[in-house]
Amino acid sequence: MQRAAYFIPSNFAEGCGRQSDKDFDRFLQICLGSAHELEYFSILSKDLGIITLQTYDILIENINIIKMQLFNLSKKLKGL
Repeated sequence: MQRAAYFIPSNFAEGCGRQSDKDFDRFLQICLGSAHELEYFSILSKDLGIITLQTYDILIENINIIKMQLFNLSKKLKGL
C-alpha cells in the first residue's frame, strides 16, 4: 500500500517535468494505475481485518477523489 501511495505523487511530479502534454498524460495514466492498486489493497486490508471499516471508508473516499482529479486532468490535456 505504501509503495502504491508513494508512486502517485512521484509519477505526477515526474510527469510535470516532461516536455509535452502527451508525455505528462502518460504519467497521469501511471498515477491512475497506482491509485487503482491502492484501492485494491484497501479492499484487501479491510477484508483481512487489517484496517477498520471506518478507516477503509476514509481511504476509499480519498482515493476516489484523487482518481477523479487525475482523470479530469487527463481529459483536459487531451482536449476532451
